Amino acid sequence: MRLFVASQRLRRLVLTAMCLGGFTVVGLTQAQSWPQKPIRVVVNFPPGGAADQIARAVAQPLGEALGQSVVVENRAGANGNIGGETVAKSVADGHTLLMSSGGMVSINPHLYNKMPFDPMKDLVPVAAAARVLVFLEVRPSLQINDFKTFLDFVKANPGKLSFGSPGNGSSPHLAAEMMKAQSQTFAVHVPYRGAAPAMQDLLAGQIDFMFDPGIGLQHVRSGKLKMLAVGSPKRSPLFPDVPTLDELGLKGFDADSWFGFYAPAGTPPEVVQRLNRDINAALNTAAVKDRIQALGGIPAPMSSADFGQSAKTDSERFGQLIKSRNIRGD
Repeated sequence: MRLFVASQRLRRLVLTAMCLGGFTVVGLTQAQSWPQKPIRVVVNFPPGGAADQIARAVAQPLGEALGQSVVVENRAGANGNIGGETVAKSVADGHTLLMSSGGMVSINPHLYNKMPFDPMKDLVPVAAAARVLVFLEVRPSLQINDFKTFLDFVKANPGKLSFGSPGNGSSPHLAAEMMKAQSQTFAVHVPYRGAAPAMQDLLAGQIDFMFDPGIGLQHVRSGKLKMLAVGSPKRSPLFPDVPTLDELGLKGFDADSWFGFYAPAGTPPEVVQRLNRDINAALNTAAVKDRIQALGGIPAPMSSADFGQSAKTDSERFGQLIKSRNIRGD
C-alpha cells in the first residue's frame, strides 16, 4: 500500500514538472515566433509633436530588428487618454504598442475623476525613449530678452499674457503652473490638442509664450522665437548659454518628462524583453539620437522596470502640484 501511494505521488510530481516545462516551452515558442505581422505603434498625440517624431524615428530601426514593418498611427484626444485606451484594450500579443509622454500614465489619473482605463494596471512599461526637456519661449514682438524682464512684466500685468500647451495637465502646462506658483504670477492658459497647434499659434502671435517640448527649436535658431530659460535641472547641451529656471531663482524647478513605449497588460514578458532590447538598440543609432537631440531631448535607454519606476516617481511629484493648483482635465 505504501509503495502504491509513493508511486502515485511520484507520478503527480512528474506530471506537474512536465506541465511547468510545457508552459516554459510554450512561452519560448511564442516569443520565438513573434512577431507574426506588422507592429502597430499608436501615438496618443497629433502628428508633429515630440511623441510622434520620436515614434517615427524609432520605427525604422525597430522594424529592421524585428523583421516586420512598424506602422505609426496617431490617436489623439483627451490628453492622451484616447490613444492610451486603444492600446490598453488591444490584444496583448505584442503587435500593438503605445508611444506616449509620461503624462498620460503619471499625470492623467490625477486630472480626471474617472478614466476609461487604469494606465498603471492596464499597460506594461516596455522601454523609455527620451527624457524630454521643456524650453520657455516667447514671441519676439514682446521685445523681452531675458527671464527677469519677462517675470517683471508678468507681475506688473497679471492676466495680460497668455500661454499655450498641448492640453490640461501636459508637462508644458505643468511647467507653466510651476513657474506661476513659485513666482506668484498669473497668466492665462490656452490648452490645445497637441504641442504642434500650440506652437503654430505662438509663431502666429496668438499666444505670448509657451514651454516648448522641443518642436520649436528650429524657430529659436531662426529668430522667430526667443528662448529665455530651460525648465530642466541641467542646461541643455544644445543651448549651453541658456540658464535653467533653477539658476534664475526658481529653486528645484524640474518639468522634464519621460517619453516611451507601453504595451497592453498581459503581453508576454519574453516579448517585452525583446522589445526593450531592440528599442534600446535603436536609441543608440545615429539617426534616432539625432532626431531626439534635435528636439532638445536626451535618449534614455533603460530597463522596463526602471522605466516603470520613473513613472511612479513622476506620479507622486506631479500629483502634488496638480492638487495644489486645482488642475482638472478637459
